[in-house]
Amino acid sequence: MSNNRVENINAKVMGVSKTAFPKTPQTLIPAISLLQFPFTLKEDQIAAVDAWIDNNFRGTVLYSTGTGKTEIAFECAKRFLGYIKSSVSSYYNSNRGETKNSVSMLNKLTPVEGFTQSNETEEAKSAKNDNHHPKNVHYSFFNILFLVPRISLIDQTISRLLSYGIQKEKVGAYFGERKETREIMISTYQSVIRNLNLIRRSNMVIFDEVHLIRDTAKSFSKIFDTVVEDPKKAILGLTATLNESDFKNSTILAVLPPVKRYSIREAVSDRRLAKPVVIPIKVNLTEKESKEYDVFTSKIKNISNRFKRYDVNSMTELLKKGGFASGMAKAWFSNVRKRKLLLSYAENKLSAAADIVSKKFPGEKIMVFSETIESIERLRDILKPQGINAKIIDAKVKTLERQKILNKWGSDFNVLLSLHTLEIGYNVPQVRIEIIMATTSNINQIIQRIGRVLRKHEGKDVALIYVIYVSDTKDDNVIEVVKKAIESGSDIENHAVKGKEQLRKAAGQYKSKVPKDKSGSTKVKKDFIGNEGFEKRVEKAYSIVESKLLEPNILEHTEERANEAQDDNSQKTKTKTYIIRSRSDKDKLYKVDIENKTCTCADFTFRHVKCKHIIATEFISR
Repeated sequence: MSNNRVENINAKVMGVSKTAFPKTPQTLIPAISLLQFPFTLKEDQIAAVDAWIDNNFRGTVLYSTGTGKTEIAFECAKRFLGYIKSSVSSYYNSNRGETKNSVSMLNKLTPVEGFTQSNETEEAKSAKNDNHHPKNVHYSFFNILFLVPRISLIDQTISRLLSYGIQKEKVGAYFGERKETREIMISTYQSVIRNLNLIRRSNMVIFDEVHLIRDTAKSFSKIFDTVVEDPKKAILGLTATLNESDFKNSTILAVLPPVKRYSIREAVSDRRLAKPVVIPIKVNLTEKESKEYDVFTSKIKNISNRFKRYDVNSMTELLKKGGFASGMAKAWFSNVRKRKLLLSYAENKLSAAADIVSKKFPGEKIMVFSETIESIERLRDILKPQGINAKIIDAKVKTLERQKILNKWGSDFNVLLSLHTLEIGYNVPQVRIEIIMATTSNINQIIQRIGRVLRKHEGKDVALIYVIYVSDTKDDNVIEVVKKAIESGSDIENHAVKGKEQLRKAAGQYKSKVPKDKSGSTKVKKDFIGNEGFEKRVEKAYSIVESKLLEPNILEHTEERANEAQDDNSQKTKTKTYIIRSRSDKDKLYKVDIENKTCTCADFTFRHVKCKHIIATEFISR
């Protein structure tokens, strides 16, 4: 089969001229085979690739943001190509001389006729020398479709491919007026819905942020219906979060079941991500706001009780009935929106956010997330009289203008205000501070937002995530959602975000681990007694961690100690300790033994309480 024949087949499938395909000597070498990372993949990344292969080249990799999901996808594609070539080689070796049958076998392996007869390329010569392939048959196109949720991610993905050795003429974008039909194509979900042949022509389809194409959108079902038409097609899902108990994800779970998970907690423990320190900021509504909130809540409850419908889904069904019931459903949604809007720009919430920026970190790049455009506009207006410039990025800001804003972040302004737009795909590894103005309990959004500031960067081992919420409102459960999203595994942090009762319980139940002397008896037995002032110590511990971003006041140290077994010849073990510099007296240092939970400060030594230094080290330790 000639080169022109292969090109014409692709052109017919795509409905474009064959001139879209570049005629170069390398055209017949699969582009993904040229992939070369300038680094070695981590063990967890290789494990994810292996798990996907073991599941017959189908499934979802559930990896936290910043742990290299895109690189995993590229490696999966390269390994799938290797599998196909290996399968073909085995077929040739067992059917030498049967060229006609061999070509038939090749066509069965790939959706598009993937092999051709032509002059030998270097790859074909190599294969010939290795006695794998006939000299007149070699690989042509290995089509890969990489689907992303937003246009802004297309060029970002293309840039990654080019940086890993893929030739520019082998990669194309497909959206809007830009339709570049190439061997590796990057497109959006919306674009592919309008041209499902993009899926049919592909040997492999990669679904980035696969959690976004749930069963709630009927149009997305067409994507899955098409991708499963060919059982030989490789398919891969990528996401940081997927609620497996949500029935709306049933199609994703059926077509792309999770094959490997790597949580934020695991990535932090492996030092792949910075340690997130969640600092809850609780505020109250003003008297006026509280009255308005109660009015909205009362109306919502009355309508729900009247129709025995208490959630969005059931109320949406009522909306479809028409008449009086539909009118009540509209009123229900209206009051829900008004209440959410009220919480988003509550006066004390905006003031708390402004104080973090202006009083704690006036010179730091900070990312702020909110749920409504009204709230971030008000925050911008509050900061401006204080001499602090802030820029807003939302869906209305076009890609080119968005990039201009981002390029000036840190020079012309330090505070970036976002309304969902930067939750997905935008990498800011140098940013260490994030403010979430809570009015959402959507764990997918929370995980994506947290992930924006956890990527490692030189000198960055901790990221501060402020969650500002209004107590005794719908905001209350957001702290628990944040904790669940992070899965921090830190007992004190878990308690610190749960409220006063749990904090006091944590303080009262805690007992220190004190080393024994050579006789085996305890040198000093100390229980942390009482809980008076524990909340204040937690607040001071947060202050210690905050100051760590501005000055090196916490130093990690490892020292060798003899085992408790008692003699001078016993083997020594390494113990992690922290040296903390006093904020009031720069010459005073305190040593915290993180394993035994001891400190050299007066609060621990004489008052037997869990001091702010121990709490601070628990926040940042892995």
